[in-house]
Amino acid sequence: MFYTYSLTLKLRTMIRIGIDAMGGDFAPEVAIEGAVMSLNHLDKESRIVLFGDKQRIVELLNKHNCPVEKFDIVATTQVIEMGDHPAKAFIAKSDSSISVGFKYLAEGKVDGFASAGSTGAMMVGSMQVIKPIEGVIRPVLATLIPTVSAEKGIQQGVLMDVGLNVDAKPEVLAQYGLLGSIYAKSALGIDNPRVALLNIGEEEGKGNAQAKATYDLMKENKHYNFVGNVESSYIFTGKIADVVVADAFVGNSILKMAEALYRINFKLGGGKPRLKLALRPILGRLIPKLYFQHDFWDAMNAESVGGLQVMGVNAPVMIGHGGSTAKAICSMILTMERNIESKVCDKMREALKNIKPASVEE
Repeated sequence: MFYTYSLTLKLRTMIRIGIDAMGGDFAPEVAIEGAVMSLNHLDKESRIVLFGDKQRIVELLNKHNCPVEKFDIVATTQVIEMGDHPAKAFIAKSDSSISVGFKYLAEGKVDGFASAGSTGAMMVGSMQVIKPIEGVIRPVLATLIPTVSAEKGIQQGVLMDVGLNVDAKPEVLAQYGLLGSIYAKSALGIDNPRVALLNIGEEEGKGNAQAKATYDLMKENKHYNFVGNVESSYIFTGKIADVVVADAFVGNSILKMAEALYRINFKLGGGKPRLKLALRPILGRLIPKLYFQHDFWDAMNAESVGGLQVMGVNAPVMIGHGGSTAKAICSMILTMERNIESKVCDKMREALKNIKPASVEE
């Protein structure tokens, strides 16, 4: 049986971040290590709620010399494995860490939920338990990307969709622009975010039928700052756009290519510090390019982002890679904290109240 997310707004004195301790190829060890790491960075009003095998969680916290009372632990007895059928397992394994985590999110006992476990099960929970925000045609998977320029240094942008809708209709892509714009403004603090459509050329009229129809809808949309097409060569420069919209087939290809470039660059030594940590604050000012290059590649590391965000549902949900490291789990927790704190889901709901989705027929 599925639970239904309550839209009742509550005054919260504490941010509660739900984490699936049993999710991922190296869980629960890596999940617990990442959660412990995050304690050094979280606000004092934020608290992590761990879902999973309580005895094992306590053992690992003791291993890291971390007081158990720094966390809330919700004991569960089952795990949805990567090979399980997502929808069937979500119901059959009702006491799994993912199923119980979504139950707590639906009941408002946690403010956001993240897992490096079964992507399919996480999407089942997002769509069937938390449900899409009213007015959202199709939710979207989005990732944060680093953008770099001489003027602004290293900042963050948004790339969407990176894995959910491979054959998205133009009206769906046009709405992504709105969701991404709200997120960039609320969570990233970008004033009047620039939204662009990923295409094979900057000129209007470029691309296939899908791209042309999407361009027309985005151009007519007055609810966000559409700046036109953007070529892939400009995605990481931040020169044209803060939010880049694409269907999942293209977006996921861009994401995987970026991850591969990071790994190649790291093997070649390009992502490693060129200055000793003790000297970086001093020499970094004198030799900014060396300092600057390292920071960009560190931001390019998927571990620095932590996971993908399910945008367009009624509460913050994040999905990490199955092979997530402790650093990735830590980053996912910190990103989740920011998403909850910015009340981005509330702002999306408010924005969509009186906006009718664009249609090609119109």
